[in-house]
Amino acid sequence: MQLMRPTPSIAPVRAAVLALVLAVALASSLAARALADTPTTGRLLVTLDRTAASGRAPAVQATAASILTAGGLRRDGAQVPQIGLVSVRPTAGTTQHALAERLRRLAGVARVEVEHRHELRLVPNDPGLSVPETAPGTPPGTIAQWWIPRLGMPAAWDITRGTGATVAVIDTGIDASHPDLAGKIAGATDNDAAAGHGPATVDENGHGTHVASLACAAGDNGVGIVGVGLDCKLLIYKSDLGDGSVARSIIEATDAHADAINMSFGTDGSTPAAGVISDAVNYAVAHDVVLVAAAADAPVDEQGDPANLLQPTGSGPDITAGRGLSVTAATNADARASFAGRGSQISLASYGTFAESTGPDGLLGAFPGNPTELERGSGGLIPQPGCACRTTFQGDNRFAYLQGTSMATPMVTATAALVKHLNPDLHVADVVRLLKQTASRPAGSGWTPDLGWGILNPVAALSAARVIDRHPPSSSLRGPKTVHSAHSITLRLSGGDAPVAPGVVASGLARYEVWRSTNRGAYKRVKTTANTTVRLKVRRGSRYRFYSIAVDKVGNREAVPSRPDLSTRVSATA
Repeated sequence: MQLMRPTPSIAPVRAAVLALVLAVALASSLAARALADTPTTGRLLVTLDRTAASGRAPAVQATAASILTAGGLRRDGAQVPQIGLVSVRPTAGTTQHALAERLRRLAGVARVEVEHRHELRLVPNDPGLSVPETAPGTPPGTIAQWWIPRLGMPAAWDITRGTGATVAVIDTGIDASHPDLAGKIAGATDNDAAAGHGPATVDENGHGTHVASLACAAGDNGVGIVGVGLDCKLLIYKSDLGDGSVARSIIEATDAHADAINMSFGTDGSTPAAGVISDAVNYAVAHDVVLVAAAADAPVDEQGDPANLLQPTGSGPDITAGRGLSVTAATNADARASFAGRGSQISLASYGTFAESTGPDGLLGAFPGNPTELERGSGGLIPQPGCACRTTFQGDNRFAYLQGTSMATPMVTATAALVKHLNPDLHVADVVRLLKQTASRPAGSGWTPDLGWGILNPVAALSAARVIDRHPPSSSLRGPKTVHSAHSITLRLSGGDAPVAPGVVASGLARYEVWRSTNRGAYKRVKTTANTTVRLKVRRGSRYRFYSIAVDKVGNREAVPSRPDLSTRVSATA
């Protein structure tokens, strides 16, 4: 008799299926909620496949043109050919989802993304935000810009005043008429597609003006405040903080040769960073521009993009890791502010508030003369009835107290610009590591989740940057072009080790190498010396070519010249 296998009960199977369905539904619900929490602009970001187009501009333009002939869409928002970005918006009667699916099927399209809008880094505060420097609990003798001496700026300005350095600020614009900013604007570009907003030289919100002033407000002019960058210039990019606008602003600031780019905004990190943001970050880093972004204005480990692109999760403790700097906020007690981001995406900190229970509520900075969205209460950054942040400083009411990682970030950006401009031989990775290495922290301590590598120390960073010698020395070699009756030749060497820029200390010339070719043969090194005179044996009837290579004390080598320094013919007879 064959034994029959028992038939299993279907109840456990139904339970397992039901559990799976509930799990999927819950995950979908959470994902939908996360997407809903991150505001969108209504636009789609279309990235062209530039590889398929062989990188040729006409081919890319043709692909873009074919996209724009598709029905149900219109061009809207940022158009950035450097990274193949075409921004579009569905027309009436076409859903965003349907348009995205149709665009993804087109030849030459690499990806299609929903554009999300970033949010400014600013702590929502109550209307008691603005108080005078004599607020209860403020130590006697505290100056309005107490962070300037705390950062050691007077000593830093002895190294460089920032003349020629350029800080790009992607934000809500700037009040170009402000006495601390009027002469500091090297360029202003409007990348804000929102209706009803004025040009980049007008700041309806107030955030951008305040941030820009902390970086580069005019100093030594007898008016208002001074920025950390002192004499630095500003490139202003007014943005609606949509992904496309941010990407376009990063690209344009890079193409305008900014030394560093300030981004006091970000997402909540609930959705991955848009591909165009990552593309723009890669573009800037490849062009040697230092990117600095504000960490979250909440005590969370996820800082959102662009901060999490510059210092990815888990990379903070590795001083060599990261493509830029993610900045959290510290108090005047050198502790992380309770509202500020923390964790493995933090690079370092700077001052973003005074104290959290006493003293002034924030940092004093420039503010637009016009009524601002921050004061009215936008329902996002500052809830109704808005901040009471505006204050009168030296008889001028175009100032305000604001606190947040937004305020800490421009101090770091300005310092990065000063370092980069002081020593142009330093690359992005050099500047990023240098600011981490020189940050102030307790002796013997390294990276911490609260302050990253410590609190910004501009004087230490600039002091270190000025003695980093990456610039090769130079030399020349002289001697007779014809030798008639001798078995040797005397060569004379000269050279120097000039610094790459004023303020940088060259390591000094260490030695010369003499290279020789005989009768058009391969060059060989025949002498290494610290002397300026060299005597070498020669043969009758031969022809020689010589060049010198200078080497400095840290090992930088002069490049091989395209032509020899000297060609010499030795007579065949005595």
